[in-house]
Amino acid sequence: MDFLVLFLFYLTLVLIGVVTICICSKTHYLRGLVRGGAQVISCIIPECLQRAMRKVLHYLFHTRNHTFIMLHLLLQGMVYAEYTWEVFGYCQELGFSLHYLLLPYLLLVINLVFFTLSCVSNPGTITEANEFSLLQVYEFDEVMFPKNMKCFTCKVRKPARSKHCRVCNRCVHRFDHHCVWVNNCIGAWNARYFLIYLLTLTASAATMAVVSTVFLVQLVVVSDLYLETYVDDLGHLQVIDIVFLIQYLFLTLPRIVFMLGFVVMLSFLLGGYLCFTLYLAATNQTTNEWYRGDRAWCHHCPHVARPPSAEPQVYRNIHSHGLWSNLGEIFLPAAAHCAEKMN
Repeated sequence: MDFLVLFLFYLTLVLIGVVTICICSKTHYLRGLVRGGAQVISCIIPECLQRAMRKVLHYLFHTRNHTFIMLHLLLQGMVYAEYTWEVFGYCQELGFSLHYLLLPYLLLVINLVFFTLSCVSNPGTITEANEFSLLQVYEFDEVMFPKNMKCFTCKVRKPARSKHCRVCNRCVHRFDHHCVWVNNCIGAWNARYFLIYLLTLTASAATMAVVSTVFLVQLVVVSDLYLETYVDDLGHLQVIDIVFLIQYLFLTLPRIVFMLGFVVMLSFLLGGYLCFTLYLAATNQTTNEWYRGDRAWCHHCPHVARPPSAEPQVYRNIHSHGLWSNLGEIFLPAAAHCAEKMN
């Protein structure tokens, strides 16, 4: 019981933490909590250690590096190695269909292809050569994206829906976000790769979770383990229940059960993020626009000067033109081919 309770408690905390961050990310509460936590930590941790932590965090999240790419590949390799070493062999002995067992590997190949494309492809870098053509792609809403804005770093005019990425030090067309896992910005020209990468990663985790669960259930059924009895702490004879079965399987096959717990948790987290990404694609929003969408008043937008008497304007998404048109914009980005030729 101890293992099951601790594992469920850990899983619940992780899921609650992720949901809380998603809910609070558009409000000032999260920033206030971060500042308060930083102040508390600064009173406890020595200054030299704080400086070292700031350098590490700056390197990880504010510079382009391959740390998270290596971590991603390491975790993926460890999970697939465990699946191959333990689950695949046992499932073959139990007579599982080979096509069923090979599905995670097929998803892995597709996932690695689109992971590589997400890493190395041009997200839509705005240059002097393609600046004019990209200015014609999207309409300026004069609230979140006013006309005649210029990037003082790149020295180019900023098209609507673009943003300067401080990590990559470039302006990106239809900027979504900078993803540390692929060490690249996600923009107009590689959003389709990132979406398929995320879809296949979620599917591979869910498929391995299903295969591992079916294997454990089949193992219990074949061995008639669910018909066994045990003596509890009070000396009473008890029929084996689901909790006891999970603990028994964990003690007997700890690596498989731990892998199953990991991929189940990963499936929930990736599935939630995939649903959010699909929602943004269906409504023709970017993560950057969704995050900034709570800034409803135009005078809150940076670099926009408004007289005090001017009435505030509410931001509205003017780029959504229906589900299929929005999805088409992801997979066939406007002006992508001509702009790439101009580069």
